[in-house]
Amino acid sequence: MSESKHGGSGGRSDVDARRLFLGSCVALIATSVAFATVGAIMFDLKGEFVLNNAQVGWIGGAAIWGFAVSQVFFAPFCDTLGMRFLVRMAFVGHLAGALVLVFATGFWTLFAGALIIAMANGLVEAACNPLVAALYPGNKTVKLNQFHVWFPGGIVLGGLAAWGLDQIGITSWQLKVLLIVIPTAAYGLLLLKERFPVTEGVRSGVSMGQMFSATLMTPLMLLMLLCMAMTASLELGPNRWVPAVLEAGGMQGILVLVYINGIMALMRLGAGPVVHRLSPTGILLASAVLSGLGLLWLSYGASVTSVFAAATVFAVGVCYFWPTMLGFVSERIPKSGALGLGLMGTVGMAVVGLVTSPLMGEIADRAAHEVLDGEQVAVVLADAAGALESQSLRTPGPEGDDLRAALERVRGVFATYDAEGALPPVETANALRSVIESGSASPAVDRARALLGPAENHGGLISFRYLVPLSGFLIVVFGVLYLRQRRAGGYRAERLS
Repeated sequence: MSESKHGGSGGRSDVDARRLFLGSCVALIATSVAFATVGAIMFDLKGEFVLNNAQVGWIGGAAIWGFAVSQVFFAPFCDTLGMRFLVRMAFVGHLAGALVLVFATGFWTLFAGALIIAMANGLVEAACNPLVAALYPGNKTVKLNQFHVWFPGGIVLGGLAAWGLDQIGITSWQLKVLLIVIPTAAYGLLLLKERFPVTEGVRSGVSMGQMFSATLMTPLMLLMLLCMAMTASLELGPNRWVPAVLEAGGMQGILVLVYINGIMALMRLGAGPVVHRLSPTGILLASAVLSGLGLLWLSYGASVTSVFAAATVFAVGVCYFWPTMLGFVSERIPKSGALGLGLMGTVGMAVVGLVTSPLMGEIADRAAHEVLDGEQVAVVLADAAGALESQSLRTPGPEGDDLRAALERVRGVFATYDAEGALPPVETANALRSVIESGSASPAVDRARALLGPAENHGGLISFRYLVPLSGFLIVVFGVLYLRQRRAGGYRAERLS
């Protein structure tokens, strides 16, 4: 292994801590630009490939739980493979995943591209979280918060770039995906040839067995893993859906996402005084209260003013969750090392990607269908069917494929309606989407859009509301930890010798 044997404070002079920290921040920007980009194009993908909310949820989920896959396989071996090796793999993954997405032809290739990018994101955190801990062993919670400034910070940059392309008339979602390449190239230049320190665990002589024991056999660690699943769901689940849900309601959803993450970045940048004043457990308790209130308020968002007000409370609530959870584990259970940090990220991303995001999509599908006016939808689809049939006959070849595909979906809905006496939940919304994206000049297209948009917006907001009870559980857990800390005389971080 070609990495240096020491690093951070008191390390060897051939380890450039500032360059490594800067490169880590840029690498995190690449992960967050990827997150923002996938979020920004979900509405476009839904229309172009005629995907239902559940399918979009799986694509959005793969862009999250793929993170967990790479964490599971590589975080335990960070000490032996070396952090630079993981960064190099992340670099390749970001480039490859972006290309797969750009040339995607349907659900499965979109899913694969999102998964590859997410695995690269996981490799960045598998390497850079223990790197920051190794560089700054006496100030881990603060420095991890400052490092994680660049996840919301990168979402701001990526979201504004995607929005800016729309404003100048460049609406290609493929071009938005290629935004990922810019920070990827930058962190490659900063890190790929740089000398890295060893992890804190290696420097302190913690064996692999001790690391696994501290991670898997400590009750506090197991409790924090459970809490990580919930804090990540509260933060990343809604953030993944905000653009698509609000765009369906006629708002600039990507700008709301940028606003939320701008607040998060600023709050994390000034984390030092907050951490020292409240302590990590106090921060987590306050975050649980504010995130629940903000998300509940956001789920009732009916106007631009109320949405931005709720988004402010939500952003302040979730901004410290992820880095403070990592800092708490690293300070209170330091022998868990890179494995503990990796497993925290794994659980958080896996639950969001495999459970929270798809479940939110299914809830949104069900709630959206409940508010669709069946009679109006039937009339619109009947009118659309006539127009699609006549236009498809006049448009042979590939140019008429979208028209014929839309016609088949509309006929399928009516077949179910005739057989069961009710419009089918998912297929009805898909038929409306297909009509909207068919290219037909029929007035039914605008009427379909007018019916589907508000229903999609309502369904998405309802899915936000289903997450609110998680904050109640977290208030109880973090409240108990905070009171125990006060009785013990205050928060104390443990350090490895």
